[in-house]
Amino acid sequence: MTQRTLITSAIPYINGIKHLGNLVGSQLPADLYARYLRGRGQEVLFLCATDEHGTPAELAAAKAGKPVAEYCAEMHAVQAEIARGFRLSFDHFGRSSSPQNHALTQHFAGKLAEAGLIAEVEERQVYSHADGRFLPDRYIEGTCPNCGYDKARGDQCENCTKQLDPADLIEPRSAISGSTDLEVRATKHLYLRQSALKDRLDGWIDSQTDWPILTTSIAKKWLHDGDGLQDRGITRDLDWGVPVKKGTEDWPGMEGKVFYVWFDAPIEYIACAGEWAAAQGLDDAAWQRWWRTDKGAADVRYVQFMGKDNVPFHTLSFPATIMGSGEPWKLVDYIKSFNYLNYDGGQFSTSQGRGVFMDQALSILPADYWRWWLLSHAPETSDSEFTWEGFQAGVNKDLADVLGNFVSRITKFCRSKFGETVPEGGDWGPLEAALIARLDAGLQAYQGHMDRIEVRKAAAELRALWVAGNEYLQEAAPWTQHKTDPERAAAITRLALNLVRFYGVISAPFIPDAGAAMLAAMGTTDARWPEGAEAALTALPAGHAFSVPDVLFAKITDEQRDEWQARFAGVRT
Repeated sequence: MTQRTLITSAIPYINGIKHLGNLVGSQLPADLYARYLRGRGQEVLFLCATDEHGTPAELAAAKAGKPVAEYCAEMHAVQAEIARGFRLSFDHFGRSSSPQNHALTQHFAGKLAEAGLIAEVEERQVYSHADGRFLPDRYIEGTCPNCGYDKARGDQCENCTKQLDPADLIEPRSAISGSTDLEVRATKHLYLRQSALKDRLDGWIDSQTDWPILTTSIAKKWLHDGDGLQDRGITRDLDWGVPVKKGTEDWPGMEGKVFYVWFDAPIEYIACAGEWAAAQGLDDAAWQRWWRTDKGAADVRYVQFMGKDNVPFHTLSFPATIMGSGEPWKLVDYIKSFNYLNYDGGQFSTSQGRGVFMDQALSILPADYWRWWLLSHAPETSDSEFTWEGFQAGVNKDLADVLGNFVSRITKFCRSKFGETVPEGGDWGPLEAALIARLDAGLQAYQGHMDRIEVRKAAAELRALWVAGNEYLQEAAPWTQHKTDPERAAAITRLALNLVRFYGVISAPFIPDAGAAMLAAMGTTDARWPEGAEAALTALPAGHAFSVPDVLFAKITDEQRDEWQARFAGVRT
């Protein structure tokens, strides 16, 4: 197993709080993997950030009546707090508006220009006289020619979802001022000549033989379908963003323009490491050993997590930026992509208030409930669906009935018969030998799935390990043995209490709060990953003090389920 792993999850956009589908499509499985690798003793750098530039940020700030910089700062703090609520264990949660990202984006642009991979292209765009600026497509509103919706945007009608151009709109107007005094003017923009790197990108993707089919199929589609890989605009006529420069030098003809958000956002993965190092008081060498292959990153394994909509940018555009720079930056080794999580027969919708958003989820239940259900139903091979009935069943059957019941049952039994210390006496027999063999096989399978980032399979194997403990306890029946053979009951109980610690350690990547609670109840801070079941089941010796924990997981009632289902139904159309 590689000893150093760099992990990034797709950076969430700044304009609002994300829903559960966004969470399970990138940040949450990335956290699962980071926690697992740390538990196995690896050195991990887990980075994420807010994506703060582009038209939506300006529009959201205007709607909130705040300067865009102030709005972004506030929303970054909100998203960081929610991430902590879900126990996302980022080493750093940065900002794409950081000075580090400004400098690095401009640096990459300069290197690409030196390599002949930047072209100046004249475009025709809508100009608003009243606003004194070119308007991005999203800044233009009008009536949709397809459905008649009077607030359609210049890129898409939100009502009927038809893709549009500003010229398609009936009675177009500025979304900023409402002015209809618009004209089409010529303007120049920079394009990244991705097409010049097509063969190199194609060969690189072909070499990634272990990538998920979802990832490679999307990349290949963009490379070969239609006219193949297209050059891509990397600048915009906006006020908020990274000013266009060649390194530290001005770029003639590009005054007043900024880099397009999809150029600077992936570069933030690298800049975020610089932010992390600065926050820790470390020098540049500390972050470069993760990102520069000439500075020690050659032995790093870099893993990205994202939803399928982000795959083209991470398999083509960002690698083209890195390759085209001619510098020894680390390329991604593995991209774990996810399909979509749908909501209760439809889709999550911010505008309709439909579905559960991250802050709302934490307001009704602790993070572990959501983490377990989302990860155990992660949309890996196809889209999956959140339903309240399925969520209730998953929480009640897996967390409450299997894991929670085991912990409660054995700790309460031991307290009533032996007190609050691990009992001594008695020997193991055939039942224990069979359990150890089952646990060893299950642990190896669980680790294999986690190593391969097979999230749902790992969750199923972890649950099977919990089930094994319940079945052992039921068959060994210490409460019956205690009546005739207290020594045998003590041996069973001692093993089962050690099993609580074992579960606390291996469950922590999925349910970190419950994992910590199990260790605390067992009176230990020993969170070493088990090398084998037999040694793990003797870690707590006879006489070791423990306590009976509070209920790990409360069941979701039918009344709660129905109330939440109604509350988050939104306005159906």
